[in-house]
Amino acid sequence: MKPYQYVVLRCVPRVEREEFVNVGVVLYCQAADYLDARWEVSPERLAALTPGVDVDAVCDGLEFVAAVCHADPAAGSVATKDPGTRFGFLKAPRSTVVQPGPVHGGLTADPSAELDRLLGALVG
Repeated sequence: MKPYQYVVLRCVPRVEREEFVNVGVVLYCQAADYLDARWEVSPERLAALTPGVDVDAVCDGLEFVAAVCHADPAAGSVATKDPGTRFGFLKAPRSTVVQPGPVHGGLTADPSAELDRLLGALVG
């Protein structure tokens, strides 16, 4: 079993209202050299929270998170850093439409399967 950390990604369409919908998860497991994100956006759930929300902008934000996880140069200089630094960047608080929640942790033998499990439990 290996320790891991994760953050739930939240869509916060109107920051001043502090209402959100969970839309993804980022999982980092240093021992397995693993950093990845999975996300699932329900336009209906977002619209119930804030009618007229720009779903494409939310998806673009989540694509950026995935690009950082995958060290895609299109994500900018942060993508060139080591996985721990990239996770640190992704878990940092921000006031954008896609925000990370608090950091949580656990133990897993399979980080990818754990990420799928967390996505289903916390987003789906």
